[in-house]
Amino acid sequence: MYFAWLEDHKNVHESWDVFFRNIQASSPPGEAGETRPSALLQGRVMSHSPDMAQKVVEDHLAVHTLIRAYQIRGHHAAQLDPLGIHEADLDYFVPSDLITTIDKLACLESVKQTIVHIAVSGFYGFDESDLDRTFQLPPTTFIGGGGSTLPLREIIRRLETSYCGHIGIEFMFINNVDQCQWIRQKFETPGILQFTNAEKRTLLARLIRSTRFEDFLARKWSSEKRFGLEGCEVLIPALKSIIDKGSAAGIDSVIMGMPHRGRLNVLANVIRKDLDQIFCQFDPKLEASDEGSGDVKYHLGMYHERINRETDKNITLSLMANPSHLEAVDPVVQGKAKAEQFYRGDTQGKKVMSILIHGDAAFAGQGVVYETFHLSELPSYTTYGTIHVVVNNQIGFTTDPRVARSSPYPTDVARVVNAPIFHVNADDPEAVMYVCRVAAEWRTTFNKDVVIDLVSYRRFGHNEMDEPMFTQPTMYKQIRRQEHVLKKYSDKLIGEGVVTLQEFEEEVAKYDKICEEAYTRSKDEKILRIQHWLDSPWPNFFTAEGEPKSMSAVPTGLDEEVLQHIGQTASSVPIEDFKIHPGVSRILRGRSDLVKSRQMDWALGEYMAFGSLLKEGIHVRLSGQDVERGTFSHRHHVLHDQEVDKRMCVPMNHLWDNQAPYTVCNSSLSEYGVLGFELGFAMASPNALILWEAQFGDFNNTAQCIIDQFISPGQAKWVRNNGIVLLLPHGMEGMGPEHSSARPERFLQMSKDDPDHFPEFVGDFEVQQLYDCNWIVVNCSTPANYCHVLRRQILLPFRKPLIIFTPKSLLRLPDARSSFDELAKDTKFKRIIPDVSPASQNPAQVKRVIFCSGKVYYELARERKLQKLENDIAIIRLEQISPFPFDLVRAEIEKYCNAELVWCQEEHKNMGCYDYVRPRFLTVVANKKHIWYVGRDPAAAPATGNKSTHLNELKRFMDTAFNLSAFEGRDF
Repeated sequence: MYFAWLEDHKNVHESWDVFFRNIQASSPPGEAGETRPSALLQGRVMSHSPDMAQKVVEDHLAVHTLIRAYQIRGHHAAQLDPLGIHEADLDYFVPSDLITTIDKLACLESVKQTIVHIAVSGFYGFDESDLDRTFQLPPTTFIGGGGSTLPLREIIRRLETSYCGHIGIEFMFINNVDQCQWIRQKFETPGILQFTNAEKRTLLARLIRSTRFEDFLARKWSSEKRFGLEGCEVLIPALKSIIDKGSAAGIDSVIMGMPHRGRLNVLANVIRKDLDQIFCQFDPKLEASDEGSGDVKYHLGMYHERINRETDKNITLSLMANPSHLEAVDPVVQGKAKAEQFYRGDTQGKKVMSILIHGDAAFAGQGVVYETFHLSELPSYTTYGTIHVVVNNQIGFTTDPRVARSSPYPTDVARVVNAPIFHVNADDPEAVMYVCRVAAEWRTTFNKDVVIDLVSYRRFGHNEMDEPMFTQPTMYKQIRRQEHVLKKYSDKLIGEGVVTLQEFEEEVAKYDKICEEAYTRSKDEKILRIQHWLDSPWPNFFTAEGEPKSMSAVPTGLDEEVLQHIGQTASSVPIEDFKIHPGVSRILRGRSDLVKSRQMDWALGEYMAFGSLLKEGIHVRLSGQDVERGTFSHRHHVLHDQEVDKRMCVPMNHLWDNQAPYTVCNSSLSEYGVLGFELGFAMASPNALILWEAQFGDFNNTAQCIIDQFISPGQAKWVRNNGIVLLLPHGMEGMGPEHSSARPERFLQMSKDDPDHFPEFVGDFEVQQLYDCNWIVVNCSTPANYCHVLRRQILLPFRKPLIIFTPKSLLRLPDARSSFDELAKDTKFKRIIPDVSPASQNPAQVKRVIFCSGKVYYELARERKLQKLENDIAIIRLEQISPFPFDLVRAEIEKYCNAELVWCQEEHKNMGCYDYVRPRFLTVVANKKHIWYVGRDPAAAPATGNKSTHLNELKRFMDTAFNLSAFEGRDF
């Protein structure tokens, strides 16, 4: 090949042409013009036979392969475990293409022979004499520094230093050459891992604070669970280093999420929560304030604005409160970070950054980690790079990694998004700091996720009261012998002359004094105020005391011209030369006809709500699976040009000149991750309507953790208002068990109003009820009421989660349309919709009142008309189920004083609203009347999969509902 190249450079592939040119360019003076292969390829006299030239080329290729082997697999041989008893991965082998003990050649003859025979001779075809030969380095390595050639021995030594020391790097799976080159340069350049004496002293001071904080807690509260950081104290200087680098690059807001381990230390030494506020949490006599039920200290969050001492710039740090459910907070953090970026116009993540801290077992085991990663580069969800820090204890609660994961590392999930993974021995603080510095620079440079794997250990059990020797005796025998990282590093710096022993001891004493003084102050605290731990404050929304500025409801109706304008925009294409699908054109014409007749269907009712809020400066964000079109093809908020690929139009963003932006975004096929994200987004501002729509209502159950741990109890645990809206399609329509019920019974069971207490109707009872509840559950039966409840959600003087069971067949049912009059000025949301049939004109003669909710009303109304019972039976719709409208229900029951009371639902008896409404109805009537049940019988599945059975069930309970003698002679 070489001789062919000499004849004509075009005879070989372009890559070989470059290779031979480089060889020729690096030849000593006087030899450049010669054609002997020995002079060109090795710079020394050799035979010029083609065989020898081929051997030289093969040797260079072998060296290039060796370099690439270290870049790809060097991390497998890295010295990552501080305990020295495990490898950080589960593949207990050194790849055969790595030569990892070259520096032992001089002293270990047997090792030398093994390496030469197996690794050198066997794999690459070298012998011992080749170790001192000089080879040309490829452009894909930086180990040469400023040179382009190195002896093989030095090549191996430098590769081992770069890839097999206390840092292991996984990056060669990244399919971007520039990014790979960037990482190579950061870790291969000789002497690059250097720190100034000032940087070392700062690192030592931070390590002192991290270590002594845990020591102080252990001394003062030895029998308290605190989930300390012992064994990975380096996390604190690591996080501070990342924040320093971010601040220097322009970041002024950092949103953080983490599990319980080390949280108190992070609050104290990273966020800088007042120590006395932390210490008083350990006081068992501390009385709880009346702000909520609270949470344990190692779940609490914090929001703090301070000066970054390294950069002298303002920085805001927010550590999100979270439950024990590991990794559940991940998407919440991402959502809040995205919201802050959105509201600040930070379209590249240059001002707001997120950091997620994980445990090794949870990072590998929890599926929400994967869901969160898959949001990282989606246009409407990206936060432009998250720095993930894994506190790798090399153990779960009591579970060994070998039975906790199938992947070699706990971090392998990050490979799916081409995130580089930096494994580092946590007992080498300088290596950790360097990795953190590079990670922060990576995020700034490429706006992509990056993972830092702090391979450490857990000095105690899962908590301080746990005995780890039961299950990990070998590991914990070694841990008991293990010297603390602070002792190791302080001895190192003292030995280097960076600090003196006296300076070190003074720094320790200084922080110990700070802790003691804070401890003394903490004894003065008498009341635990959850408000002090708020992680997402809303300045100026509440009073200074955190109370609503008013307690009255504002009408949610709209002017006629606003309704007409929104309706016309919703039924047109606001962009010229935009070719829409004929089916969509037909839908828009139908909307136009409705607007002309001053009517609206469900899609138009939603348009009216969103459009009017946008006019008032309220950002609206609708997210979920297929929400742009709508699962049932009713919404079409994003129009697609049929002739120009990827050309789209969002008419909602063309309503008004100075309107707020409307965001509608199809999500990944995830519920847990996406709902968590939208919950976090809703935390950032009260002046936004954030909605998540499930493709079908029952799909919310894969996001149950977010619902149970964050949405339902969030305000009680963390004094955190949130106005997120869940749209859950619900209705028994013969679609089978999985596409029918949104499980209203679960939401109602978690509603906190007392079923046995009849409230006093004082002030604005409706608003007071909403203020006192933990969330609002509605099942609207008209587009107008749907529009009203969405507008009420923003016009209330506080925020509560809103659960809306939305319809499917009603989306196009002519009877389920509303007149514009129902949205006229001074109208508002109807918590119940009274009967308007002839029965309402003569209520004393009515024999039965049927209370119901949602779609079943239209089936009841149709059946009543067929049986000509409109004078005998009244049907009343419960639109707001929780909080229960005691006042309006009592008024209706008193109106129909002679009628028997029936609750009718299409769900099975052990599901739906029955178990929630029954005791409340009995409370209204003081247990003096029965509330009869009409509906499907109890069942295990939410619905039948057989269409015939579905229709028979419907007919059966319809017959019961209109059989006026159905309950005669029954006592229950």
